[in-house]
Amino acid sequence: MPIDSGKLLVVLFGFVLAFISARILGARWRARRRERTAHAARAAETRQVRRARERREGK
Repeated sequence: MPIDSGKLLVVLFGFVLAFISARILGARWRARRRERTAHAARAAETRQVRRARERREGK
């Protein structure tokens, strides 16, 4: 069963499309996860820690 160039191009295109979409979706997932952990950390901090962080950030 020979592999012609058309089939090879379809397979390569599918691979590239899957790779790019996985990179984009993975980056979005990691960003949302970082936001959730940062939010949880800020919610758990004490008033003293929060005010010290706000002073460092210049708020």
